[in-house]
Amino acid sequence: MSDTVCTATDKAVDEKGFVRIGGIEQWVRIKGASCAKPVIVVVHGGPGNPNTPFADNLYKAWEKDYTMVQWDQRGAGMTFGRNPVTDDEPLVPERLRDDGVEVARYAAKRFGKRKVILMGGSWGSVIGTYMAKSNPELFCAYVSTAQVVNRSGERASYDATLALARAANDAESVAKLEALGPPPWTNPRNLGILRRVMRKHEALRTEPAPKAWWVFSPEYTTAKAEADYTAGEDYSWLQYVGMKGNGIASKIDLYKLGPKFGVPFYILQGQEDLLTMPEPSKRYFDFIEAPSKEFVLVPRAGHDPNQPILDAQYHVLGKHVGDCL
Repeated sequence: MSDTVCTATDKAVDEKGFVRIGGIEQWVRIKGASCAKPVIVVVHGGPGNPNTPFADNLYKAWEKDYTMVQWDQRGAGMTFGRNPVTDDEPLVPERLRDDGVEVARYAAKRFGKRKVILMGGSWGSVIGTYMAKSNPELFCAYVSTAQVVNRSGERASYDATLALARAANDAESVAKLEALGPPPWTNPRNLGILRRVMRKHEALRTEPAPKAWWVFSPEYTTAKAEADYTAGEDYSWLQYVGMKGNGIASKIDLYKLGPKFGVPFYILQGQEDLLTMPEPSKRYFDFIEAPSKEFVLVPRAGHDPNQPILDAQYHVLGKHVGDCL
């Protein structure tokens, strides 16, 4: 993919390919109706779960107003397929931060922008926060969804999920959670067990996302691409939880970055999110000092994307940063 600055401002953008980022080739997907539109760089969650396979399904309606930049992080998706690593090679958040900054710079240069919009969700909210802190001059604003803060929220998530299971007389889920006991855990499987129960009970309280959203785009449906996606997901998840509960998740604490941010900071939070719960997210929001900030609690939304979340994101973007050029 060329890094030539886009000069045909009335021309639609539809590009995908490998870009040299952080010393390796990383997969970048760019779509939009016009080079003149503001650019959004999306930092995906997981780790290891790119938005790229689903980007057309999720963000097609946005492309008339924004140029959407999707990026498969190292250890994920197409980037993992081009640069496979083994479990003993660590996934380092600071390295992903630096990669993300390079992606943002690449997008800004390619489309002749002084700044771009930064958007991250779940795990991507960690990397996005690191990026916003380290290089505020690159970003009009940071829009975060399902903000991860630190590990202290795990116990609250466990307690809330167990309470919902008991209230619903869900004996099977109650038994699973009681068998786990409260976190922190040393078994890497435990968080996955909790997450499955969370999804079950979030689904009872939220608007479901259309199943068509999660249909992979064609380039991700080859045998190799599917195998790479799964392998990257497994590698990244193990790096996140650790074999003895000592993975990346145990070390994240965004409070250590300090309160001051040089970029507008907006947090959107699903009201029914059991994984990154509203209360820890709001406490972190209150801690932040930024040129402007807003906390949006989204009803009928949990941790994973659904239409209320996308509508809230789109509204915040239009309200605060739609003119980012």
